[in-house]
Amino acid sequence: MSADDERRVTITAIAREAGVSVPTVSRVLNGRSDVAPDTRERVEELLRHHGYRRRGSRTVRRADLVDLVFNDLDSPWAVEIIRGVEDVSHAAGVGTVVSAIHRESSSTRQWLHNLRARASDGVIVVTSHLSPAVQAQLRRLNVPVVVVDPAAGVAATDVPAIGATNWTGGLAATEHLLKLGHRRIGFVAGPPHLLCSRARLDGYRAALAAAGVAADDRLVQPGDFYHASGFTAGGALLDLDDPPTAIFAASDQMAFGVYEAVRRRGLRVCDDVSVVGFDDLPEARWASPPLTTVRQPLVEMGRLAARTVLRLAQGEEIDSPRVELATELVVRDSTAGPAYR
Repeated sequence: MSADDERRVTITAIAREAGVSVPTVSRVLNGRSDVAPDTRERVEELLRHHGYRRRGSRTVRRADLVDLVFNDLDSPWAVEIIRGVEDVSHAAGVGTVVSAIHRESSSTRQWLHNLRARASDGVIVVTSHLSPAVQAQLRRLNVPVVVVDPAAGVAATDVPAIGATNWTGGLAATEHLLKLGHRRIGFVAGPPHLLCSRARLDGYRAALAAAGVAADDRLVQPGDFYHASGFTAGGALLDLDDPPTAIFAASDQMAFGVYEAVRRRGLRVCDDVSVVGFDDLPEARWASPPLTTVRQPLVEMGRLAARTVLRLAQGEEIDSPRVELATELVVRDSTAGPAYR
């Protein structure tokens, strides 16, 4: 069979080679769930091997849908990523299906079942855990996958990932406080199993080391990126015998929790304790006082993820499997020189 003939392979030829009926191949192409898993895998492998293309189309586009999947949807940065994905998918005439898959395996199984039924063109995953089993299922479905990781762990090497320069952001935030004259700088960390959390902490420590400031483990408190943990960690820092004059929280939400811890102690943000966040969520500029923070380009990350997954769905190659977009320090009114109490 010549190369041209191979590209023009028909459903009938695929069915004959797979030992199934033509309607069975058609059901696989349309993402129907009423096909035995072994049969589906055999047919999909032959479709990939022969580079099957539907007549009159450039690639095997199935539904003009992209799945956007989160661990949960109750974080403000999820809204920002959705905005970015929607900007690109709407312009391309592609719908976006937003889902949350929690740690429960039943939730993941249901999402995979729905994904197969609707035959989405690609999947954008914003999750702290993309298990090998789920990756294998997605490969069997022949669905392009892109990971967005403002809070994700290390993606598999063969899965394109869109991230941000978390280490550089942590460095810049800490350097800003050092330049203002702070030497006791507290840090509220994110979950330690997340790559971005570790990178922000490492950036904080690198800035202290470069300035000749000795690290103090008591000044690093655990958090989980949400308000309550920022409030608890901020309180623990402020109640030290020698409290910090500034606190860098690894997310804006935790920084807002620190704000409340400061107020509960009769202190004032900026005047008594400088506070820096990370994300630059829309509410950061409306906080009182407006929050100095590291801007993580969440909307841009969503846009790039959508462009990447649509390119993969069209059969195009991408330039790099891992892209990190630049973070930027945004100085507002929550930081000033140290006020020693």
